[in-house]
Amino acid sequence: MRGLAVVTGGLLLIGGTVLVVVADQQRVDSLAEARAAVVRAEDQLDATRDANYLLAEQLTALRTAIAEQETQLADTTGFLP
Repeated sequence: MRGLAVVTGGLLLIGGTVLVVVADQQRVDSLAEARAAVVRAEDQLDATRDANYLLAEQLTALRTAIAEQETQLADTTGFLP
C-alpha cells in the first residue's frame, strides 16, 4: 500500500510540475504576443500621426487659399483681378 501511495504521490508531483511548466510557457507566450501587439499599435500610431501632419499641412494651404479668395470676393470696388 505504501508503494502505491509513493507511486501515486510521485505521479501527482510530476503532473503538477508539468502543469506549472505549461502554465509558465503560456504566460511567456502571452507576454510575447502582448509586446508584439504594443509594437504594432505604436507603429500604426506613428503612421497615423505622420498622415495627420501631412493632412494638416494640406488643410492649412487650403485655408490660406480660401482666405485669399474670400478677400478677392469681398472687394467692394467691383474690380476683380
